[in-house]
Amino acid sequence: MIDLGSYKLQVVEACSGLRYLFPLMTLGFMVAYIYKAAFWKRAVIFLSTIPITVLMNSFRIGVIGVMVEYWGQSMAEGFLHDFEGWVVFMASLGVLLVEMLILTRIGKQRESLQDVFEIYFPEPSPEGAQVERRVVPRTLVASLAILGATMLLAQSLGTREEYSPARKEFVSFPAEIGDWKGRPDKLEKIYLDILKLDDYDLTDYIGPDGKSVNFYVAYYASQTKGESAHSPRSCLPGGGWEISSLEQKTLDATSAGKPINVNRVVIEQGEYKQLVYYWFLGRGRTITNEYMVKWYLFWDALTRNRTDGALVRLTTMVTPDEDLEDADRRLEDFARQVSGTLDEYVPD
Repeated sequence: MIDLGSYKLQVVEACSGLRYLFPLMTLGFMVAYIYKAAFWKRAVIFLSTIPITVLMNSFRIGVIGVMVEYWGQSMAEGFLHDFEGWVVFMASLGVLLVEMLILTRIGKQRESLQDVFEIYFPEPSPEGAQVERRVVPRTLVASLAILGATMLLAQSLGTREEYSPARKEFVSFPAEIGDWKGRPDKLEKIYLDILKLDDYDLTDYIGPDGKSVNFYVAYYASQTKGESAHSPRSCLPGGGWEISSLEQKTLDATSAGKPINVNRVVIEQGEYKQLVYYWFLGRGRTITNEYMVKWYLFWDALTRNRTDGALVRLTTMVTPDEDLEDADRRLEDFARQVSGTLDEYVPD
C-alpha cells in the first residue's frame, strides 16, 4: 500500500510481477537454448530474467505512482494501466536483448549477435532470374475478413454486466432440519484463500440415531475469473483418502423441482471408510459431470449473463457395525430433507 496523500495506491496480487516473471523466464530459457555461446553466458541470460522482472515491475509501480500524483487516479485504472503493463514487458525484453548484446563482447569468444543466433540472410537473386509472385489464398482473405468482422462486432456489443440473483446467505441457514440437529463449523483462512468462494456453510448434523452427516456447500456468485467450485474428486485424495468406488446415483429427492443426481463416492483410509455424495447446483440444474459444469458455465454466461452456482457435498462415516446400505439411507434421508431449504440459498 503506497500512500500518495490524496490517493492510496494498492499493489494487488495481480500486479506482483508473477505475470511478468513466468513468461519472461520462459522466453529467457528459449533464447538461452538457441544462444550459441559459452554455458555461463546462457545461464546468466536465463537467471537474469528474475532481477529484470523485479526491477522493471518496481519501475512500473513507481511510474504509476508519479502519474497518479500529477494527473489523477485514472492513470492507475483501465486502458492506461493495462497498456503500461504491456510497454514495460516489452521494455523487459529490450533489456534482455541489450544484455545478450553485451555478453557477445565479453570473454574469449567474441561474436556478433547475428553469429550467436545463426541468423543468415539469403544471397541476392542473380540478374535475370525469373520472379514468381505468390497469390494470396482466398481462404486467408476470408479468414481475415471474418476475424475483422468478429472484432468489430465484439467491440460494438460493449461490456456485459453479469447478473447475480437475490438469495439468502448461509449465515441464516437453519441449524435444525427435520430430525437433524446441526453444529456449525468454520473453514480455516488458508482454505478460504485457496477456494475464493463467496459464501459457504459447513455443519455437522446429528440424526435421530446419533449418526452424523457433514454438510458442506460452497457458493460462487461468479465463476468467470478463475474462481469456481473445486471438485471433491481432486480434493478428497489430497487428504490421504483413497477413492475405492465412484458412480452416479439418482436420489428420491428434488431440487428446484427436479430429481437430484449425485456422485456417490466411497473413500477409505486404512480401516476407516466414508460415504460421500456430491453434486453441482445452480441456475436450475443439478450436475454430476465436471465437464458439463464447464459447458453450462459457458452457455449460461452467453445466454443468461449468469455463472453463479454451488458445490454441495454430504459426507458420513461408515462405522464398523454398519454396511454401506445404512450409510446410503442416512445420506438420502438428509438430502431429501435439506433439498427444499437449499433452494432458497442457491437460486435457480
